[in-house]
Amino acid sequence: MNAMTSTTPDTDWVSPIGDTHEDVLAEMLASDPEFRAVWEAQRPQAEIARRAIHRRGELGLTRAEVAQRMGTSVAVVARIENGQHPSSTDLLRHLAHALDMRLVIGFETGPADDPVRDISVV
Repeated sequence: MNAMTSTTPDTDWVSPIGDTHEDVLAEMLASDPEFRAVWEAQRPQAEIARRAIHRRGELGLTRAEVAQRMGTSVAVVARIENGQHPSSTDLLRHLAHALDMRLVIGFETGPADDPVRDISVV
C-alpha cells in the first residue's frame, strides 16, 4: 500500500504531509488576533514581494540583474523580495522600471464595495 491510500475503504484519506499552507494560514488568521494583526500589517510588503518575484521570473532575470538595472545592491532586491522591508516610493519606482513595469499609486474614498479611485503613475 502506498501513502496515497487509506487502510480501510470507509476511512477518510489524510494527506501524509498534513494540512496545506492555505488551511493553516486560514486557521491562524481566524483564531489568533495577534497573528492576524501582524499579517495585515505586512500584507503590502508581501504583495509587492510576490509581484516582484513573479515578474522577475517572467523576465528570466536574476536578483543581480534586477539590482544592476535599479542601480542598487542584490541585498536591497532580496529585502524587497523577502517582503519584510517597507520600501519608499522612489525605491519602488526604480524596481518597477527595472522590471519593465509602471508604479501606480492611488487613494480610494467612499464605500469599500464601490470605491472612488484617484490613481497616478509615478
